Amino acid sequence: MSISRDTIALFIDGASLHLTSKTLGFDIDYKRLLSEFQSRGTLLRAFYYTVVTQDESSPIRQLIDWLDYNGYTVVTKPTKDFVDASGRRRVKGSMAVELTVDAMELSAHIDEMVLFSGDGDFRYLVQAMQRRGIRVTVASTISTQPSIVADELRRQATSFVDLGEIRTRINRVSLYAKPARA
Repeated sequence: MSISRDTIALFIDGASLHLTSKTLGFDIDYKRLLSEFQSRGTLLRAFYYTVVTQDESSPIRQLIDWLDYNGYTVVTKPTKDFVDASGRRRVKGSMAVELTVDAMELSAHIDEMVLFSGDGDFRYLVQAMQRRGIRVTVASTISTQPSIVADELRRQATSFVDLGEIRTRINRVSLYAKPARA
């Protein structure tokens, strides 16, 4: 007799996860992050969404390449430059539409969606996924002042994972870190 495991998909808002981990004072080990959620069910897919600049030397490019070769489906698009009303050059970019479309397309194949974002705009997506019978876990933090996760998103989620509470299981450990003293 086999044990039934829930099918899970990760949807990572790269900018939001980066902000959250930096605010909490640690770097994400993306291999350990995959392992953490593979232990919770059958991981169907792990998406990572980010905008990219035209600068080829950007550190995000190295991360994107690594993620692409190590089990993540990376979704990118270039930033858009514009001039604001005061004449200043600005850069903008959002991956919300791409993340939402991918989640809706995958909804028939998953039992649980894990959304790594604090953006309250995703509340409507969470509601739509729940109407389809999918449990939605939001992964962010409420440990900061102000909180990084929008209250309406956290309350709408089926469950909430505070990244500060699982930090020791997903943080990048330096090879040069000093051992803790007893």
